[in-house]
Amino acid sequence: MKTLKRIAAGVLALTFLLGMTSCAGAGSKKKTGLKILDTPYAVEDYAMAINKENGNLKIAIDLALKELTDDGTIPNIINKYIPSDKKVETKKTEAATYPEFTTVKEGKLVMATNAYFPPYEYYEGKEVTGIDVEIATAVAAKLGLELIVEDIEFDSIIAGVQAGKYDIGCAGMTVTEDRLKSVNFSTPYATGIQSVIVMEDSKITSLDDLLGGSYKVGVQSGTTGDIYMTDEVGEDRIERFAKGNDAVIALQSGKIDAVVIDNEPAKAFVAASK
Repeated sequence: MKTLKRIAAGVLALTFLLGMTSCAGAGSKKKTGLKILDTPYAVEDYAMAINKENGNLKIAIDLALKELTDDGTIPNIINKYIPSDKKVETKKTEAATYPEFTTVKEGKLVMATNAYFPPYEYYEGKEVTGIDVEIATAVAAKLGLELIVEDIEFDSIIAGVQAGKYDIGCAGMTVTEDRLKSVNFSTPYATGIQSVIVMEDSKITSLDDLLGGSYKVGVQSGTTGDIYMTDEVGEDRIERFAKGNDAVIALQSGKIDAVVIDNEPAKAFVAASK
């Protein structure tokens, strides 16, 4: 997340003069950045949402995900964005025999995502890229399809897949009992951690502080962070935002006290605040 700073020259000059005339020894206040609490909130698996009526597409995607995991493609994609010292295990695979399936657009695999969730999906120029996009591209190639990415609001993804507007929903999507009522899910392809972001000078120093106090918590609407925290602290303490970075902006401006979001986006937001 980038913060644009536009300060008029006159304001700069006034600030300088005020600093010069202030009492001796007075220092300027250092900008407070963000930090992630040491204790993770929750650990969860990510999978692709698939229309319940398209069982053969789910079978085909599961077969492709297994091949791409076994041959090292998916672990290497994840390692590209989230470097790890763990050696990628690979083994020889044989091409699977895929069942016949249909897609929303012939020859295409249409993926619904919310492209404000780095490093899983984010904009690089005008193109959406990231872990989910690269994995979905590899899956599409296995199935002889071209990937089409549609950037929509996160809490519209499940409904869109259920309605047949998109073939898959892929956006750091966690399998939950509630979502399983509306869509099927592929086998998981990555693991995520829910983390808590606070200001560096926050009085919140632990998960217990957050849950036990009366602090306002920001979440991205429809995410598991939203679901978990609503259950934990109740509606009165939750502030929902369309995008994760909107919640972070609200935290920085003092409108809320913490943000609960997946760890990898959290790390990106914290790094941008320094």
